[in-house]
Amino acid sequence: MKTILLPTDFSSNSVNAIHYAVNLFKDESCHFHLLNIQKASSFLSDNLMTMQSSTTIYKTLVDVSKRSLKNIINAIKTKYNNRLHEFSAVVDYDNFVDAVNQMVDKENVDLIIMGTKGASNVEKVIFGSNTVRVMQRCNTPVLAIPYGCKYKKIDKIAFTSNYSTQYKKSELETLIDIANKNNSKIDVLHLETEEYLSRKQVNNRSFLDECFKKVPHEFIDLENADIFNTVQH
Repeated sequence: MKTILLPTDFSSNSVNAIHYAVNLFKDESCHFHLLNIQKASSFLSDNLMTMQSSTTIYKTLVDVSKRSLKNIINAIKTKYNNRLHEFSAVVDYDNFVDAVNQMVDKENVDLIIMGTKGASNVEKVIFGSNTVRVMQRCNTPVLAIPYGCKYKKIDKIAFTSNYSTQYKKSELETLIDIANKNNSKIDVLHLETEEYLSRKQVNNRSFLDECFKKVPHEFIDLENADIFNTVQH
């Protein structure tokens, strides 16, 4: 059984990521852990404003979050009625990344799926700050679901690489697993910055070719350009 962690702040964005997750793994036995993390700053502010005991405020915050998590789980169960899926709700009062890492270690999580913030008109904000921190400080693969992205069958996957990173096979297992389950093709996108590849880049490209040998894949070289616009195109 696959173990998947679903951090949520109850926003429509994070709930959408939960729906994406249960659709993506609809044919696989999974245990989904829905995790809500209370911010220390809001907890302290409430404490000062109400002058109640910290224990009472903490219990109130946790109880409200638990009810909200149970409501989401009940809605998911009612909508999909998938006997392959199990759910549990967890509320933590901690630093966001620390709470995620603790859950990963405790439950032996295979994959983290979480929403991202939408792009701003002022600047291209692809990922929210929490998503970025989890990617940087957690060793478990993270699947980030863009704002408003609804699940549909994954026919093609774009894998961007400069061929400078020397991957381990274990780091690519989740990608290959998703590709195999969806009969997806992987397009390896390389933005050319030099006229020729170095020996290291050639070796790393060959390694990717070997790792993807059981998955339909193609290597595509793109002229040096803005990475966001090129990938989006």
